[in-house]
Amino acid sequence: MDIDKTMELSLDNIEQARIAEIKSLSYLERLERLMIIIEVSYTLKMVNRIRFKKQSKFLNNF
Repeated sequence: MDIDKTMELSLDNIEQARIAEIKSLSYLERLERLMIIIEVSYTLKMVNRIRFKKQSKFLNNF
């Protein structure tokens, strides 16, 4: 079997397991996970903005 096929099957199995896990959660548990994802996403977005602003200020000083 090709390595790519093996990886693809492995990823499919992982994806199916994750879907089954999510389906087994209650509504509140799903909502809680969604809120965590949104919070992390927002935090990463803000960190990138802050880093970009700091780089811009640094480069403007030269």
